[in-house]
Amino acid sequence: MRVLLTEGSSTSAREAITALALAGHDVAFCDPARICLGRFSRLVLRRYRCPALGTDPAGFRRFLHATLSRQAFDVLLPIHEQGYLIARSAEELRPLVAFAVPALESYERVLTKLGFSSLLSELGLAQPPTRFLDDTQSLARHAAYPFVVKAALGTASRSTWLIRCEADRDRAAAELSRGAITCEPILVQAWVSAPLEQAQAVFQDGRLVGFHATRRLIEGAGGGAALKESVHRPNVADDLARIGAHLSWHGALSVDYFIDDRGEHPLYIDGNPRLVEPMAASLAGLNLADLLVRVSAGQRIGHCLTGRTGVRTRLALQVILGTALRSGRRRDLVAALMQLVDRRRPLAQAQEELTPARLDPVSVVPVVGAALMLLARPGCAPALARQGWGAHLLTQEAMRRIRSMG
Repeated sequence: MRVLLTEGSSTSAREAITALALAGHDVAFCDPARICLGRFSRLVLRRYRCPALGTDPAGFRRFLHATLSRQAFDVLLPIHEQGYLIARSAEELRPLVAFAVPALESYERVLTKLGFSSLLSELGLAQPPTRFLDDTQSLARHAAYPFVVKAALGTASRSTWLIRCEADRDRAAAELSRGAITCEPILVQAWVSAPLEQAQAVFQDGRLVGFHATRRLIEGAGGGAALKESVHRPNVADDLARIGAHLSWHGALSVDYFIDDRGEHPLYIDGNPRLVEPMAASLAGLNLADLLVRVSAGQRIGHCLTGRTGVRTRLALQVILGTALRSGRRRDLVAALMQLVDRRRPLAQAQEELTPARLDPVSVVPVVGAALMLLARPGCAPALARQGWGAHLLTQEAMRRIRSMG
């Protein structure tokens, strides 16, 4: 099928390009940035420059309508927070293209930190001890270190802070004061020291039809996984099935959670109404991006599909960025690069998700460029990591404007 992705900057979009091409689909994407991860791929048939969702949601909406009216796409795949606008504009877009998104009210329950936390409480699903604070003044009085602060909206580690001391708390309060919408509470959660996992799912009219879970083995930039391994989590699948049925979910849904070493007691900490880096599942035998296209197109999926367990995958870009952020030393970065190429090491033995060099040689350009920049200036790692937080992402102001669209 001809598939249009709603952005090309995120690691999720870059991995979706590979997964969709491997399934035989023709892939295009739109993005406000001239240079982005998706630009470095021979698997993309067409690229579109579009208005930025974060600053011009009305312009992005007009762009989608005009492009889909002129070009014959079979499926529109909201690979990131653009799904919120698509859910809001579903009636006007549905005659032009197929897509799978839930109702706007359901989408919001998972999109916002506060909505997801209240959803967990509503369904009796476990989460870390959680409080809601009215404002940053209340935050300034909270001192149960360590703890985590979350604004109402944020992805890719935006608007989430790990607070270990008073200085961390004051920095978070200052950032919240600069960017917060005053009517939104602040979520505070106790810090949990436990393995972090992520589960991805695809639903068809409230029914779970695809599921894959991975455990983070090595942390990358922004809390992401540099090395992960697929795991068997039927209890998490059951919990996701409850969420999907409760919200009549249609489309993709992902959750992050802490869990004990035996994999028995998940504590859910975040939800995303989309696929997150879907190549880990593809390399384990379950192409969730293709499954989402099939659901979008109305193909009936008979039963829940899962991937293999024990499959290790890596993101080389996350390896080098995570190393530079943690250490800031050139010698540690060189050691990480050596681990990526030494076949005796776990990192080299894992399958690469983001930059499939043999299939798509040009995909390695961003990794090579990042490695050279970090070797020259290890201190530029925070700026490089923030490049993923571009104008293609939803902001609280854009969300308010989308809600008020006629």
